Amino acid sequence: MTDKTIPGPDGLPRCRWAGSAPDFFQYHDTEWGFPVGDDIRLFEKICLEGFQSGLSWRTILDKRENFRAAFQGFDFRKVAEFGEADVERLLQDAGIIRHRGKIEATINNAKRACEMVEKEGSIATFFWRYEPDPATLPEPQSQSTSPESVAISKELKKRGWKFVGPTTVFAFLQAMGLINDHAEGCVTREKVEEARRAFNRPTG
Repeated sequence: MTDKTIPGPDGLPRCRWAGSAPDFFQYHDTEWGFPVGDDIRLFEKICLEGFQSGLSWRTILDKRENFRAAFQGFDFRKVAEFGEADVERLLQDAGIIRHRGKIEATINNAKRACEMVEKEGSIATFFWRYEPDPATLPEPQSQSTSPESVAISKELKKRGWKFVGPTTVFAFLQAMGLINDHAEGCVTREKVEEARRAFNRPTG
């Protein structure tokens, strides 16, 4: 789909959105859509997607290292120990998004993540259970929610997670490789397919 791709720095086609900010080609080519089974990275991404709510991903990506420093590398076991003093500290941290609700949601979600590991064995086991059959997926980048993102959002909310609406969860599924939503013709699409074929799905 030529309208969904643009030439990258090497002249080869990439998803059109990758050209919208200087750092996006690197993120697009090395991270977005590649399958992730690491609990820390999965927790980080669901939190950062929550922080992005109402903002642009460029804003979050620019601040990602600051977020990592502020939230102990998104080690959810450490973040689960944060208290009110930490909330106040983070509200003074100009390097992140100073939104009380989102900060408190991240601390809450860290506690819920610990519970999830207790129950499921890992965060990865929970999320990858919802991986859709690729044959059922619509045209890449043609939707902002999916039946799976709606189901995950509902289940997470039931378990007490916050800032995990269907659109937020769908962006998480795209980024963490549970679906390959790279545009048809994008050179990274096949690299993601290869990575997904080689990926060992977590089972607990």
